[in-house]
Amino acid sequence: MKTRFHHALLLTMTDEGEPFDGELWTDGGRISFAGTKEEAAARKAVSSEPVHFDEEIDCGGNLLMPGFKNAHTHSAMTLLRSRADDLPLDKWLNEQIFPVEAKMTDEDIYHLTKLAFLEYLTSGITACFDMYLTPVSIAKAARDAGFRVVQVGAVNNFSQSPELVEEMYGTLNGNDPFNSYRIGFHAEYTCSRELLERIAALADKYQAPVYAHISETEGEVAGCKERYGMSPVAFLDSLGMFAHGGGGYHLVHIDDKDIEILKKRGMYAVTNPGSNTKLASGIAPISKLLAADVPVAIGTDGPASNNALDMFREMFLVTGLAKLRDRDASSVDARKVLKMATVNGAHAMGLFDADVLVEGKRADLVLIDLSQPNMQPVNNICKNLVYSGSKSNVKLVMIEGSVKYRDGAFFIGESPEDIYAQAGEILTRINREMKAE
Repeated sequence: MKTRFHHALLLTMTDEGEPFDGELWTDGGRISFAGTKEEAAARKAVSSEPVHFDEEIDCGGNLLMPGFKNAHTHSAMTLLRSRADDLPLDKWLNEQIFPVEAKMTDEDIYHLTKLAFLEYLTSGITACFDMYLTPVSIAKAARDAGFRVVQVGAVNNFSQSPELVEEMYGTLNGNDPFNSYRIGFHAEYTCSRELLERIAALADKYQAPVYAHISETEGEVAGCKERYGMSPVAFLDSLGMFAHGGGGYHLVHIDDKDIEILKKRGMYAVTNPGSNTKLASGIAPISKLLAADVPVAIGTDGPASNNALDMFREMFLVTGLAKLRDRDASSVDARKVLKMATVNGAHAMGLFDADVLVEGKRADLVLIDLSQPNMQPVNNICKNLVYSGSKSNVKLVMIEGSVKYRDGAFFIGESPEDIYAQAGEILTRINREMKAE
């Protein structure tokens, strides 16, 4: 499939380049050209054969940019949306989330993950970094829907294992364009030291980065210090966990020494402001991380703790909460936030070929409608996206050269109505099982 996007305002997200009038061509799953109208005409002129496209899309002067990357989520927790709200994290997890998750099957997670894909697409998200229970069924959902998923191990004392992580690391990397896998574990407080040491050994064996929830709450940090005399970042680093890099989800309660470790190990900080706000976990020190040159990416977290899988809301919260925390309206510029949501997210997930719109990169992109009131007038497109943009501005989403969402319609191989019906049936069954106990 060859597609031509023309009459577009192109934001490639390379360096600090500004949007320009241009064209973008795709060939299969890759970008075959991205440049100005004049460069496109010149490319056609020097071609030895007539340039043919299967589809030509007039962008109408709207913005074409890289798709957003949701760098931390638990997709199949769509089942738990609005079920366990207004509770502190420990009660939320132990009394509400874990009991329901114990009843979810592989097939349940397959369907519930596809429900999340629909919501990601409406927000211009073209890939997610997913940590959940059944990697095989999640991978099948990604493959069937044509949605890009990077999974990460969710090892803890109660589910998954280092053996499963190693198996998935071997089978989900390099086999299809929609699936890849990273080594990881749930959190320090849900894993024994022996289990953590086994994950660190696995990372060393493959010289691979490791990812986990780290320093999300004050209680988590206090507990780790009581157990090991160190913060979670310092303790995990003492095990050699991050010898080959990786990343931490949340990183709300970290100090200067923690930030030094993150910088030294080349780690990514994945901030989740919506979830941290709703669970009252706190505000991550984004400006300090940026000042230390620690790359920051953005994740929605799961739909049980957020509850919306909305990158526009997350972008606003990243900069808005940073300004509030620092008491500085100039803190965390919108352009940096946009990079967090696109380029940095891709890099944190290992998607180095799906980060910017240049020739040879994967054709993962979003068309943003600039003709709506919230995007006018256009004084600064990047700031419009972060401060006033919304899901209503997402006009088209392409993944791997295939249109997955366009003008409110989905193209993932199954109707939204069927996916909603499956989710409803799963909810009814699990509620019945829980009442019977």
